[in-house]
Amino acid sequence: MTEIVATSDLHGTLPEIPLCDLLILAGDICPDGSLVFQATWLDQTLRKWLKNIPAKVIVAIAGNHDLIFEKAPELVPKNLPWHYLKDQRIEIAGLKIYGSPWQLPFWGAFNKDDIELEQQYRNVPHDIDIFINHGPPYGIGDAVMRRDKQISHTGSIALRDKIFEIKPKLAIFGHIHDAFGRWDVDQIQFANVSLLDDRMKPVHPLVHFKI
Repeated sequence: MTEIVATSDLHGTLPEIPLCDLLILAGDICPDGSLVFQATWLDQTLRKWLKNIPAKVIVAIAGNHDLIFEKAPELVPKNLPWHYLKDQRIEIAGLKIYGSPWQLPFWGAFNKDDIELEQQYRNVPHDIDIFINHGPPYGIGDAVMRRDKQISHTGSIALRDKIFEIKPKLAIFGHIHDAFGRWDVDQIQFANVSLLDDRMKPVHPLVHFKI
């Protein structure tokens, strides 16, 4: 049994992480700022935090606020103590994990529309246990309350279709802060693990899994 802790949308807030086998960071890790500022923050503040985390392994993806990872990847500090995934698969403790930073067009980095995302996700292998994506799938953990008090679903249909096609054990994402939560659908555990709410307050707990 693997003890997993997952969170996302930290925006520079670095919570205390409990003892676990695997920590998953599902994007929007950096505070906003220039590319040089994000590079310095990653190399100094984040590196120190990562080194003190009592997790055996850390896996991370970027999100739309993590501009440096798309706009200036050459500035990302080397040898950070994590496994950073950008449309890549890794196997850890017998678990096959795939990480992808994309979202529907909104702001910042890693934006693609659903037609482009359908093409992007064609490369996802089928033997995946954990699928990490920054943006949510359509209809699950993607609800936004509009000004007229109606609900809009902001997730990707292409992502939803790919998840139901490959059927991972876990589908982890963030991006839509106030849609935090967990859902079991078709024998898949879905979780929006955003740490912050829409007022940028760290109100949501870390999400724990055992698989």
